[in-house]
Formats: sequence, C-alpha cells, structure tokens
Amino acid sequence: MIAFVVAGSASGVGKTTVALTLMTAFRERGDVVQPFKCGPDFLDPGHHGALCGRLARNLDTWMLDADANRVIFESATCDADVAIVEGMMGLFDGVAAGTEEGSTAQIAKLLHLPVILVLDAAKSARSIAAVVKGFESFDPALHFAGIVLNGVSSSHHYRMLETAIASVTEIPLLGRIPRDPAIEIPERHLGLQTIEEQRSPAARAAKFAELARQYLDLTPLVKLAGSSSAERTAPVEISPVCKPHLYKTRVRIGLPRDKAFSFYYEDNLDLLRERGADIIPFSPLADEHLPANLDCLYLGGGYPELYAEPLSRNRHLCAELRSFVESCRPVYAECGGMVYLGRSLTTLDGTVFPMSGVLPLEFEMTPRLVQFGYVDVEFVEDCLLGEKGTAIRGHSFHCSRVRGGAAMPTAYRLKYSLSGRDELEGFQSKNVLASYVHLHFRGNSALAPSLVAAARRTQARSVEVPA
Repeated sequence: MIAFVVAGSASGVGKTTVALTLMTAFRERGDVVQPFKCGPDFLDPGHHGALCGRLARNLDTWMLDADANRVIFESATCDADVAIVEGMMGLFDGVAAGTEEGSTAQIAKLLHLPVILVLDAAKSARSIAAVVKGFESFDPALHFAGIVLNGVSSSHHYRMLETAIASVTEIPLLGRIPRDPAIEIPERHLGLQTIEEQRSPAARAAKFAELARQYLDLTPLVKLAGSSSAERTAPVEISPVCKPHLYKTRVRIGLPRDKAFSFYYEDNLDLLRERGADIIPFSPLADEHLPANLDCLYLGGGYPELYAEPLSRNRHLCAELRSFVESCRPVYAECGGMVYLGRSLTTLDGTVFPMSGVLPLEFEMTPRLVQFGYVDVEFVEDCLLGEKGTAIRGHSFHCSRVRGGAAMPTAYRLKYSLSGRDELEGFQSKNVLASYVHLHFRGNSALAPSLVAAARRTQARSVEVPA
C-alpha cells in the first residue's frame, strides 16, 4: 500500500488543495484511495470522501489514544491501495508550544508514515531552502517523501525554487499547484463550505486530475508502495463482543443529515452499528416527519444558522421532535443539533427564528468563535452516554451561545485546553442530553454501548403488553 501524510508549514498554505489533487490523481490511476484527516475537522473529510468515493476518517492523538488511532487507520485501509492523510495546521502544531501532542507530526510517527510537505512559495526565492532545511532537521524521526509548492507565479519562478531546494536536500520536489478558481472551495465562519453545498463535483474532480497530470510527478510516491506498511505495528483487534451479528434485535437511531446537519465522526456511527444500531438518515430541511419506528435520535452539528428559516418553518417536524421527547425516547445532540432543539435562534442581523422547542434554551449567533479548542469532559451525573465519573476528550467549535432560557440540570464538567476555563455544561431534560462539545466515541469505549442501551430500554418498553 502507498501511504503518506500531506502536511503544511502552517495553516492556509494549501494542503487541502494538494491533498485533494493527490487523491484525485491516484483515483485516476485506478487505485482505491482511503482519505484521512488529522484533528477535529468535519469539513475537509466531506470533500475527501466525495473525490475518493469512500468515507474519510479522522485521526487525533489528543482525543484518542494510540490504539484507537491504529484501529481507525488499519480498519479503513484493509482494502485500499493508497492512504492519504491530510494534516492540520502546521506540521508540528499541536495543543501546546512545547510538545508534539495532538500534532500532525505525532500522527505521522505513530503510524510510521512519510510526509509530503506543502509550502506557500508565492513570495519566496532562495529563502525557501532555509524553510525546507529547518523542517527536515527539526525532528529526525520524521521521514519526508516529497515537497509540493503553492503560489508559484511562473515556470521561471519554479525553476529558481527548485534549484534552491536541491542545494540543501535530497527530498524530491513533486511539483506545484497553480492557483485556479475552478478548484477553490469558498469559506465561511467555521471553515470551508460543506460538500453538500458544492455544485458540479464532477467538474471539480476533472480539474484536480488535470492539474495533477500537468504539474505533479507521482513517481516518488508510487515508489513508497510497501515501504511504510512493514514498519506499522500489527492491527489492533476489535473485541468480538462488538460484532454487529451478535445482536439479534436492532435499534433504530435517527440521524439528521443534509445541508444543515453534517458534522459526524464516521467512527461514532460505526461503533453504534457494532452495538446493534441501524442509522436512519433524514432531513429536517426536506422531511416533515421523522422516520418510522425510531428508538433514539442523534443530532450532530452543522450550519443550522444558514438554514434557520426553513428549519423554523418545518413546524410538523418540530412537533414530532417534541412528541418524540415526551415519549421518553433518548435524544443526544451536539452543537448545531442542540441549537435546533432550543426555543429560538437569533441570527447576526437580529432576526429571531423559533426552533423545535424541545429545550428551554434560547441561542444567538456570535461574530466570532466561542470557547474554541479541545475540551476535557467529566460526567458529573449519570447521562445517556455513561455513568458519573466517566471521562472523555472532545472539542468545541461554534459561533453561537446560550442567550437565555430556563436553568437546566447539567451532566458535564468541561475544562477547555486553550483558555483553561472550567464550566458545567451538558444540558439534561427528560431523556435528552445536549452539549456544544463534539465527542469522538473511540475516546471511551463506554459511550456508544451506553447510548444504544438507552435506546434498547425504550424499545423494550414500547413492546410490553399491558396485563
């Protein structure tokens, strides 16, 4: 298998564009390409998956331990020809300045993967060589398999950069990606637009393929086949008790998935399936009714603020959500999903949109991120996802806040990694658990079984025959 990490010298140097171009190039060769994204990102994986025809997976050495990352990587690549891991931020950037924890470099070393270094060369000449030399020598445990340049203005500029780089390193220069509006993905307050909002995906894929053919040399990467797999540790086995076929009865978990709600870790859904759950998608934008015979709801994050009007206008579905909660069936909601469960959402222009009214909370959009970053979570009360004392790590990434409403019981104690702030959160009401924090269920083996068990209990009650 060919496997490597695409990493940048910093955020914004074009590593997503390079990763997507390489994914498309290998697919055009006829390879099965498995994409990955380092860190807590829901947007890039959607674009990866659309081009590769396979669900992208997240790797994260802060939220997950080494074995969990190995499980994700080995399981996803067992039938792949190529694995391409897009990094986050700069190669060595993690949760703190003095450690590699949570960084792309740490993931590359954990999985013994070589690195493709992406550099923005728009305003560089010979100085690019110093940057390359610094990255190459900073951590001798890393292996660099190639360099790709962005922002090169001309063939002459590229030859100048090529000469400078060749004077200090033997790392092969794989080529360059010129700026092209046809492949640019528009951004907004939380990052890139979602793949669900993109038009003409086939045309974009064709353009990526054209750029790869014209500007990149894949030969050094093709030679990586088999070179990294021998160094990887043996696959970590998943316990047989988690195999789906051991469950004679299934529970049905409804999952909103459309332009408004698309922020899910695919491994969370896999773990629920392994415990006997069927994931039933629906669209709050298009469907007036919940899917039939649901035992549980899992409302992920997304961009409800962009679709506040149609979400608010769908009163039939809002009423069914309230009835679902009144029936005491479990509902777990993260970030945008929690906002949708509230009484109202006030957008930046001051417009107030009624939401589903499940929770007695009012939300408002903010002009900047609120409590951004990784979060340590401790359950201070029993809840849908586990018992009091359970610990897990997650992340917070939102431009909204609670502006009012009734006081609610809380199940979480949060400690934010960047600000150091502690607070109580994880709102509970009846059989609802809602939080701004996104959790990766592979961070604690108790979470997925606990949610499925709650669904089974309500399922059992629904089939009881009165005496």
